[in-house]
Amino acid sequence: MRRLLTRLFRPASLPDSALRGIRGERLARRHLRRKRYRILARNLHTPAGEADIVALAPDRKTIVVVEVKTRAVSDGLSSPGERAITRDKKRRLLRVTSLIARRKNWLDRPLRIDVIAIDERPGSKPVIRHHERAVTLKDR
Repeated sequence: MRRLLTRLFRPASLPDSALRGIRGERLARRHLRRKRYRILARNLHTPAGEADIVALAPDRKTIVVVEVKTRAVSDGLSSPGERAITRDKKRRLLRVTSLIARRKNWLDRPLRIDVIAIDERPGSKPVIRHHERAVTLKDR
């Protein structure tokens, strides 16, 4: 029912890239749940930026901040989503993760930043790549 209502009342003015991002984040959450992650938050805003997904890893100790990059791929002409994770983006993700950890009192927990890249191809199932520890303190 929720999906139906979302489709019926979705703003018509959203660009394709925004809709692709929404679909990608939904696919990423589903992927994480299948791998036994527990979703704690989505689209969590901080002064430094937004965390697409915050999850508890299968070990039930590690907090994982996940950046999702979704690309439309036709005949291999698009660059993979992983390439969009620039040095500045990595630094921003480190700041966002630090702020979330402080805000949620998770400073004593193991923290990790992952990237999930999704390629959407017309007529095919999306390809999902999960990169654990894609961003580390070395990226400061």
